[in-house]
Amino acid sequence: MKADWSTFWPKVVDATGETVYMVLITLALSTVLGLAVGLALYATRKGGVLPNRLVHAVLGTFINVIRPVPFIIAIVALAPVTRAVVGTMIGTDAAVFPMTIVATFGIARIVESNLLSVEPGVIEAARSMGAGPLRILLTVLVPEALGPLVLGLTFMLVALIDFSAVAGTVGGGGVGNLAMTYGYLRFDTSVMVVTVLVLIALVQSAQFLGDRVSRRILRR
Repeated sequence: MKADWSTFWPKVVDATGETVYMVLITLALSTVLGLAVGLALYATRKGGVLPNRLVHAVLGTFINVIRPVPFIIAIVALAPVTRAVVGTMIGTDAAVFPMTIVATFGIARIVESNLLSVEPGVIEAARSMGAGPLRILLTVLVPEALGPLVLGLTFMLVALIDFSAVAGTVGGGGVGNLAMTYGYLRFDTSVMVVTVLVLIALVQSAQFLGDRVSRRILRR
């Protein structure tokens, strides 16, 4: 059965809103958590401001285990945990949980790699002025690496749009669910084309916004 576009457009708008909701909530949560994990990973490395081999090894192992897992497998594997935490495995709120878990560790590695690019002399200068480890991390390293960090978060934002589409295929709602339910399962090419165009528009908007913000920061 082909979609009646005179009444189908509201479904497209609602699905797009669900996708934006999933992506923005996940980005906010995973940015806070990923920044914390990334800072801890950087600080505890050998030669860091708070070196701790055990903590660094544990964090690194978690990241290396979770990051390579394809998201479609991660969302299924985390389903029991999602049910325990959220109360359901279906819907946008249920999709946010596994998306946040996966994105957190991706952002943590982005944070670590960008902090490593900061000149060591900046850290030494802060130490010579009496700055403690926490102050160095939050008021020296993060501002110094802010431009590249924004670019890294832009990359993750685009990845989250992809994650949301995958989540939609297993009941997560959003554009992915619309494409699966009304496009793929009903063999409606027009629905598939529209959903792909919506996803492309979201990706282009995210990339444009991230590039603009990072350029403005780097010019300071």
